[in-house]
Amino acid sequence: MTEAFWDNVLLFKGLYDQTLDPVAQRWKLTRMELDLLLFLTNNPIHNTAAEAVRLRRWTKSHVSAAVHSLQDKGLLFAQHPEDNRKTLLLTPLPSARDMIQDGLAAQKSFYQIMCRGFTPEDEQALESISEKISQNIRTAMKK
Repeated sequence: MTEAFWDNVLLFKGLYDQTLDPVAQRWKLTRMELDLLLFLTNNPIHNTAAEAVRLRRWTKSHVSAAVHSLQDKGLLFAQHPEDNRKTLLLTPLPSARDMIQDGLAAQKSFYQIMCRGFTPEDEQALESISEKISQNIRTAMKK
């Protein structure tokens, strides 16, 4: 693997943090709280705490703490379905709308910075390669 690839992994994370941290600070949220709200918004069919843990590889304790804090702040509704006490369905509340919109704008800005100068074909190639990499890594981690 090239040095540029590994350098980009670190740069990617650094720029994402630089882009999202001010949003979290502006709204007096932890990054985990903001990340969870954005995850739920960007992935509405994965609206459980377990899915957030599984798909983002977050720790259960961090997700749990974020859920409780967001509930206390009146930003998230969490409910167990009647037939399953293990599952916790998560729904951002309207009071979180402006925070989420700021976070989505920051994510869009991050993507625009990352893809500056890309043609539509370049963006499609990036998407395709990223999906292949994710699939390969997920398959390898199941072993």
